[in-house]
Amino acid sequence: MRNHIGQVHAATMALLAESATGFVVGLNLPSNKLPLIKSMNLKYVRRSVGSMKALAWVSDEQIEQMQTLERGDIMVPVTVTDQSNEEPIVCEMNWAWIEKQKS
Repeated sequence: MRNHIGQVHAATMALLAESATGFVVGLNLPSNKLPLIKSMNLKYVRRSVGSMKALAWVSDEQIEQMQTLERGDIMVPVTVTDQSNEEPIVCEMNWAWIEKQKS
């Protein structure tokens, strides 16, 4: 998705960051827990150039929390870079989890 100046749209960059962080959280949560995005902290710092990629990660301590606590939340850092390997957006996502409702 491109904006009116031909760059990757700001909302698309946010979605890329949210998707990457959600994926890494989801991979580390037990199957009986549900991931929920609580907040996004986004700062657009420059125009993007070409294609984009995102890299998100969680620490061993955060993985331990997700595995053992019934509910909680963590800040998940993510690096979003464009084709020039620069960061047009600086962001982090706050992800929570709760136990799934039993049916």
